[in-house]
Amino acid sequence: MDWMYHLSDWLQLLTAGHEPWDSYARYLPQLLEGAWVTLKLVVLSGIAGILLAIPLALLRVSKNPWLWVLPYCYIFFFRGTPLLVQIFLVYYGLSQFESIRNSGWLWDQVLSQPYWCAIITFSLHTAAYIAELFRGAIQSVPRGEVEAAMALGLSKAKQYRKIILPRAFGMILPAYGNEVILMLKGSALASTITLLDLMGATRNVISRTYMNLEFFLLAGVMYLVIAAVIIGLFRLLENFFNAHQRATHLPVKQLDAQLQDEHLRDNAR
Repeated sequence: MDWMYHLSDWLQLLTAGHEPWDSYARYLPQLLEGAWVTLKLVVLSGIAGILLAIPLALLRVSKNPWLWVLPYCYIFFFRGTPLLVQIFLVYYGLSQFESIRNSGWLWDQVLSQPYWCAIITFSLHTAAYIAELFRGAIQSVPRGEVEAAMALGLSKAKQYRKIILPRAFGMILPAYGNEVILMLKGSALASTITLLDLMGATRNVISRTYMNLEFFLLAGVMYLVIAAVIIGLFRLLENFFNAHQRATHLPVKQLDAQLQDEHLRDNAR
């Protein structure tokens, strides 16, 4: 990304050698590249985690113990052990097995690479938390909505696809946003397996400049900016999936004529 180095050169001209601004400008490309790696880790693992969490949650709500016991053990393990231990188990632990080291491309291209080990670990970790969120949301879907779907003759699969899961997703959005923010902060642990994410790039720069306080503060500001963007995106998603919660705040004139009864007129603002 040549634009980052052009921006760095331009900022160095503005700082005129004044510290710590000159060092900020000089090492800005490395920090931005680390921030981009962090953002990819959070987004990819968040998507993979929610895709894995949906079947886990569906199995957890089953009344058959043969179906829910394994997801329960999985969730219990990943929620009950530190993320750092999980990263080390994937990155260092799997290499202890000769069969994995001889697995060809799976070892050469995936399991021996810190980037993919971090994504695998974060995906498995966040899937456990999201699965529990989904389980609670599925069980909290109003019974009347499920009965209405049954009255329309929808099959069990269509009930989940068209009614229960979309409703549950809207319910978990605030808590899911918090989980993504926690995952963003937890992504700093990826630097412990030599990955140059934002924290890894920051530590690399500090080893050259010995400016600990200055660059840790800058890294904190960059994490805050990323977190602010994520929070804003989740606010938009909440407004889209939970639009019904704002219905009483619509002007009465914008409502369908059949809905303009006295109760809504009294509560509309």
